[in-house]
Amino acid sequence: MELKQNRVRIIDGLRGFSLVGILMANMLIFQYGIWGSQEMELYALPNYEMTAYQLVKIFVEGSFMPIFAFMFGFGMIKMQQSLAAKGLRQKRYLTRRFFMLIGLGLLHSYFLWEGDILGFYGMMGFFLLLFMNRKPKTLLIWGIVLLCLVSLMGLAPNDPNDPASITDSARMEAYVVKTMTVYGTGTYEEIVHHRSNEDPLDLPEYMMFVLLLIAPLMTAPMFLFGMYAAKCRWFEKPEQERTSYLRNMLIFLPAGLLLKALHVYLPGAWWSGVGDITGESILAIGYIFAFVWFFSRGAESTWLPRFEAVGKLSLTNYLLQTVICTTIFYGYGLGWFGKIGILAGCGLAIVIYVAQLFLSPLYLKRFRYGPVERLLRMWTNFSFSGKTKQRPEKPISA
Repeated sequence: MELKQNRVRIIDGLRGFSLVGILMANMLIFQYGIWGSQEMELYALPNYEMTAYQLVKIFVEGSFMPIFAFMFGFGMIKMQQSLAAKGLRQKRYLTRRFFMLIGLGLLHSYFLWEGDILGFYGMMGFFLLLFMNRKPKTLLIWGIVLLCLVSLMGLAPNDPNDPASITDSARMEAYVVKTMTVYGTGTYEEIVHHRSNEDPLDLPEYMMFVLLLIAPLMTAPMFLFGMYAAKCRWFEKPEQERTSYLRNMLIFLPAGLLLKALHVYLPGAWWSGVGDITGESILAIGYIFAFVWFFSRGAESTWLPRFEAVGKLSLTNYLLQTVICTTIFYGYGLGWFGKIGILAGCGLAIVIYVAQLFLSPLYLKRFRYGPVERLLRMWTNFSFSGKTKQRPEKPISA
């Protein structure tokens, strides 16, 4: 059986494109901390900075990570198909890959930064194994049902006058204020200690267990949609499907932006929480169709190979973003934590990403894989070269 090329160029490009939004959203966390980024009133920012913050919340936050999740599901199915074509045990290879992602995530979150996603993606991989051999229609139905159920969580009431809420707010404010000092002026050891030991939520142990159980269900829709897209062979004939890409872009983009904008500007409405959760995924789908429509023209774009190169080095680039930004903002580096503002942070994110757009193709001219990608391939395939070995065919008995 002739092996088909499973890697779709547009998917590498999409993965690379998602990193600019992920970096811009993460820039809030790099600058203000994972909890402080949601408590911006404590930083007394001017009106124009708060406007920039609201625009980031609408256009970026919560809608680029789902693109990465979509492609994780897409890539998982493509990898399964590749392994199956070589006669290899798919779950064995995928399991090793997921364990490696969990390990990288643990190291990343402990030694560098609390906003890691790699460990969670590794854990999600084990959950997605339950759906790996399901029909495309089943994946689509499960994705839609879970998205609707998760969106209903936006109906949960939030009473600011509740005594428990007041206590939680005071605890959160004290944590954020302490984080400003520790992250902005502390040594590496002090920052690691603060990150590992301080907890503004103070949740009971059973709540942590409940959160671990429901987390896969809350984030599963975009992973499942990616698996569905791979099984339906999306993006394999982009020039022939441009009309459908444009139509879907014109539906999903404005719908997602409207839902997220209503939540930002009408936060008191009972339905705004539902709209925000749904809008994040809808806008992510809109961005996906916008990207593939723009780069599905017949003429070769000079930019798609750059996005593709960033996507091929996505793990290395993602971790490199952490190293650069923590060095800039934390006390053991330049100590700019909470100092430069939202607009300057967005500008810095663009500068870092543009550098990756130009440096990643240069790196791939000399090396086939990024250093982290090579380690992941070596562990996944149990091979020093990082390549899978096709299972030898059994001789046919006479």
